[in-house]
Amino acid sequence: MLKCFSTKKSRHLRSTNVRFRAAQRTLRSLVVMLFALILAACNFDSLEQNQLQRIENRGVLYVGTMMGPTNYYLDSFEQEAGFEYELARGLADKLGVRLEIINRYELRELWDLLDAQEIDFVAAGLDVTEPRLQRYRFTPAYHAVDQKLVYKQGTRNRPRDWSQVEGMIRVVTSSSHAELLSELEQEYPHLTWTSSHLYDADELLDHVINESIDFTIADSHHLDIKRRTWPDLSIAFTVRNPAQLAWAFADNGDDSLYAAAIEYIGKHHESGELLTLIDRHFGHVSQFNYVDTQAFIAATETVLPDYIDLFRQYAGDFDWRLLAAISYQESHWNPWARSATGVRGLMMLTLPTAEQLNVYNRIDPEQSIRGGAEYLRQLHQRLPDRMTEPDRTWFALAAYNVGLGHLEDARVITQRQGADPDYWIHVRERLPLLRQRQFYRNTRFGFARGDEPVRYVENIRRYYDTLVWLDEQGRLPAN
Repeated sequence: MLKCFSTKKSRHLRSTNVRFRAAQRTLRSLVVMLFALILAACNFDSLEQNQLQRIENRGVLYVGTMMGPTNYYLDSFEQEAGFEYELARGLADKLGVRLEIINRYELRELWDLLDAQEIDFVAAGLDVTEPRLQRYRFTPAYHAVDQKLVYKQGTRNRPRDWSQVEGMIRVVTSSSHAELLSELEQEYPHLTWTSSHLYDADELLDHVINESIDFTIADSHHLDIKRRTWPDLSIAFTVRNPAQLAWAFADNGDDSLYAAAIEYIGKHHESGELLTLIDRHFGHVSQFNYVDTQAFIAATETVLPDYIDLFRQYAGDFDWRLLAAISYQESHWNPWARSATGVRGLMMLTLPTAEQLNVYNRIDPEQSIRGGAEYLRQLHQRLPDRMTEPDRTWFALAAYNVGLGHLEDARVITQRQGADPDYWIHVRERLPLLRQRQFYRNTRFGFARGDEPVRYVENIRRYYDTLVWLDEQGRLPAN
């Protein structure tokens, strides 16, 4: 009886084990199937995600550009800077992601990256042309420039149109300038031109200066910057006006990021932020004076070395090159300079201001520079805390010229007219109104030659840019 029971129990256990192992296999199969379904669902979701969602998920916006003074560069503090960089960073901030710049030295490399979806779009000061529109989509224009035929002054008679152009023209390969010359060949078969992928647009302007080529084509905002340090770059004539600059996107049917970029640029247009950004980078360089620029560069070699250590010593939190630029605007670095109104010295201080700053001899270079630096610092500190850089510095410079009282009057007028009194670009437009009775009669400090601080600030910004470039090229005395 016991043996029979044991046999039955054994068979029962074996049966139970078989069922348990079968259940295990079934469970494993279900787990595998469930995992496969989850994996498939994840893959399906990733396939369904649009470009904007993928960017938000990875937390990075990849933007392709080319290094240069108008697009992207590292400033003297090795910080990323440039018009295209700042504009793209604004979009990245709006999306809540980090901006990563993908820099290439040839435009065709950027097109390849865009085609391969390794970058999200191209922001490189591209103008919209028909050949490009056949392959890519462009946002509405955020800036417009002229394109100029450039040569070195004194090397030839200035050509007035394409029929008078004689000599070698070189442009960047794959650029719109190359597209234009290809079209012009039919009408002007005498033109001699080449394109090169070995040099960028900035280097080609250097080649014109070095006379290794006769002509190149340059965008006006790029040329304006370059002429601050190479004033012999001359304009023959305008070859295209205007050229609309825009961002380029792949034409792949995914409108998510493209639509976000259009909305972003549109809002920047409406708010005036885009105009402010353009002015910050290019507004002060559009006016060019050949004689003044030549004289300034010569003075950096012959006069500045006598005072450069004093500018460095007393600049404090300011860039010494800004302090030097102010001094050149004020006195052309002449310590004995004197105006009809009685201001004197390198920093052209009034007698009451000098006394407040403990400057007892205004024609003494050290006392003048120390006093001027301290006066600028006080003006900078007295401005409203909400003002941001670089506008805060431009306002301080304007106050150095016209006084805080008149500057505040112009800010009040700006606010009355519905513009932002904390942005230099808006106040700059209203400062000249202080000459007009209908405006200054309703201000606290009355009449002022308000156009003078506008020119004053723009000149200093140009001198400062030139000093920065000369310093970076090692053409100024070292510490």
